[in-house]
Amino acid sequence: MLRKAVCLAFVVLVLAGCAKKENNQVVIYSTSEDYRIEYFQNMLDEKFPGYDVTIEYYSTGNLAAKLKAEGTQTYCDIVGELEAGYAEGLLDNFASLSAFDSSIFLDALVPAHKKYFPFYLNFGCVVLNKDVLAKRNLPAPRSYQDLLKPEYRGLLSMPNPKSSGTGYFFLKNLVNTMGEEAAFAYFDGFAENVLQFTSSGSGPINALIQGEAGIGLGMTAQAVVQMNQGAPLSITYFEEGSPYTLYVTGIIKGKEERKAVREVFEFYMDAVSREDKRLYVPDQIFKDQVNMIPNYPFGIKIADMRGIENLAEKERLLSKWKY
Repeated sequence: MLRKAVCLAFVVLVLAGCAKKENNQVVIYSTSEDYRIEYFQNMLDEKFPGYDVTIEYYSTGNLAAKLKAEGTQTYCDIVGELEAGYAEGLLDNFASLSAFDSSIFLDALVPAHKKYFPFYLNFGCVVLNKDVLAKRNLPAPRSYQDLLKPEYRGLLSMPNPKSSGTGYFFLKNLVNTMGEEAAFAYFDGFAENVLQFTSSGSGPINALIQGEAGIGLGMTAQAVVQMNQGAPLSITYFEEGSPYTLYVTGIIKGKEERKAVREVFEFYMDAVSREDKRLYVPDQIFKDQVNMIPNYPFGIKIADMRGIENLAEKERLLSKWKY
């Protein structure tokens, strides 16, 4: 009898330990670059030593597709960053964030439904590898039309709009400024010169750093990080200005009931995000935020991004993309 009681007690303790571990596990799906994810992970590990917090990377398009397929029965607890247009199409997946303080953010960036909060503004630019262009005795391009010149063949890199929010905002900007037919005709010519349409927004900067590409349509913040580390890059803008989109963070519906998820999310949306603005993407999302990063271009003309958050329009345009 005593032996049975000991065995039963052991089983109860084991089950209790397993339940505790499960309740303390928090999974975050992120679209950020590896160096940002590493920094976020270190902050979370230091803040929550008793929790098992894991950040998993997915490209923007792949993350949106994964969340759409899995619904609320996903391993994901917190969506670290997702392009707002995709998030709008997945509102049924997201929990209400009304219990959290949204007053810290710029009012214009907080949607009325409060299913997500802003995490960062992602701006784009044309990035040049000065050494690659100098080696080939090529001038810096001054317009999108210049990129169609034969001397730049094999030197261009751009994220694929079907998998990258960065790629899509370049496409959407040119659709808005050139007209849809002219924009797609333009990318037919662009494709003749492209080295690669990369799967993620980080791809063009990586190709530039490795000297494989000379010109990339990429993320301003990522280019600045590499410039500040000594990479031979420079940033330029064409007449159309800097395209952009908003990336947002939220909780999967049903997961907000867990204490660990609520605590991690509150820290992520505030403390982690503020560090991200201080170090990497300084454009303002918080009311009291003032950040300056060396070489980061402020006061740049903002591109025409009408309809960037319209998911139906996005899906229609992407259905026409053939590269």
